[in-house]
Amino acid sequence: MASKPVKQQIMENLQITQAVAWENAYGNVGGNLSPPPPPPAPGDSQGAAPLQVQQPISAPTSPASATSPRPQCLSPAPAASTDDPNWQASRAGVRDRNAAMFNNELMADVHFVAGSPGSTQRIPAHKYVLATGSSVFYAMFFGGLADGEEEITVPDVEPVAFLVMLRYLYTDEFYPEADTVLATLYAAKKYIVPRLARACVGYLETSLTAGNACLLLSQSRLFEEPELMQRCWEIIDAQAEEALRSDGFTEVDHNTLKSVLSRESLNCKEAVIFEAALAWAREECRRRVEEEPTPEKMREALGSILYLLRIPAMTLEEYADTAAQSGILTLQETTDIFLHYTAKQKPAIEFSAVPRAGLKAQICHRFQSSAYRGNQWRYRGRCDSIQFCVDRRIFIVGFGLYGSSNGAADYRVRMELKRLGRVLAENTEHFFSDGSSNTFHVYFRHPIQVEPDTYYTASAVLDGAELSYFGQEGMSELTVGSVTFQFQCSSDSTNGTGVQGGQIPELMFYGPALTDGEQLSVRL
Repeated sequence: MASKPVKQQIMENLQITQAVAWENAYGNVGGNLSPPPPPPAPGDSQGAAPLQVQQPISAPTSPASATSPRPQCLSPAPAASTDDPNWQASRAGVRDRNAAMFNNELMADVHFVAGSPGSTQRIPAHKYVLATGSSVFYAMFFGGLADGEEEITVPDVEPVAFLVMLRYLYTDEFYPEADTVLATLYAAKKYIVPRLARACVGYLETSLTAGNACLLLSQSRLFEEPELMQRCWEIIDAQAEEALRSDGFTEVDHNTLKSVLSRESLNCKEAVIFEAALAWAREECRRRVEEEPTPEKMREALGSILYLLRIPAMTLEEYADTAAQSGILTLQETTDIFLHYTAKQKPAIEFSAVPRAGLKAQICHRFQSSAYRGNQWRYRGRCDSIQFCVDRRIFIVGFGLYGSSNGAADYRVRMELKRLGRVLAENTEHFFSDGSSNTFHVYFRHPIQVEPDTYYTASAVLDGAELSYFGQEGMSELTVGSVTFQFQCSSDSTNGTGVQGGQIPELMFYGPALTDGEQLSVRL
């Protein structure tokens, strides 16, 4: 485990928007656009699992600037709660009585000094409670090697994280917070509290964004969490440009950097990947206490990883504007790569010239046929909208739209994706319609992450030829590959588009990889 200053840096760089994370966890699955309901009360969750994950009362704007009060678990239990000689009678059950003992000196038979020197906290605990929740604590207190110590130093676990873990052991309650969840995961792993570890991972999965995916990938490798790693890779692949330009990318370790730059499925230009690698090298030089990162020092920081960059796969213009002027290449490499672009007899170079494969967009086509009539489909500034939800996490890339039914025409389209009334992405695009019933694709600037079992609203306002094709025989549910879509009408639609017919015939998305058999059924 890294020392505390490194962990603290990780926490401060972890950019998690808690409101969005909890909205994803408890979001509306029925299409009602009212705000999400409060988190379920204890005992209301489905199944027999006793774990209660409760939403903090207020979410900090960012981990580094959080001013909200700590959860109740971080303060010692009020003396009045157990000062009454008959305090047990006021407690409804075992959990309530255990809660009264949490962080309480009453009957405490062991103390922990958590935290690194200079920032420690002495925490009371009860061996029986800890031993029933953790095999590590059982071995520590009652196993063959138990030494009977009454004060145990835990320098590698932060006090806040240790208290979060103890609260879970005493009460089955977990209050996740962005700035403590990684440290809590470390504590849960160290003391083998698997349900708490899974709750931490679940919180991190719902909180993943392009801004923190690279940093969390680095941590998930450290904690050996393959599912969290896979979620991080999904976001890094689909939203590669945003992920690589995030502050968190410059904080990843050398092995994680190597894994990212080796990735065949990164969905962005090679020039973006090159600039991200330079940004990492610049920060690595500063971490090594270099006065000013020079091209020579940055190349040294990258080492052999430099050759994972596919510089010849850039366009000549991109190469001239970035790598050729960066100073990180030798004069011979700069010349050889330039000749690779321009000469008939190309010199041998150490950089791969094969472009990365990226991701292949899949298409959900929701109509079985299209048509046109003399008085339809008209626009005049009105909005075409449809609501949809999916059963697996995907990334929306853009829409397919119908064009003119009255000869070739140019269109201007304002497109938008919303969730619960909040705009997630918008863009203005242009496309040329050749007068056929084909669909024409328009794209958002970046792919947008769409969570499962939650309704989103896709909208488009077209400006162009008045009459166009429109879809008919629409399907309310269909499956593309391994992703099932459900559609319902949107109150935002003022131009007649709905489930059965209208505009926005296609949703383009990145999703789980298709098998050979699924490739045949992508377009229905």
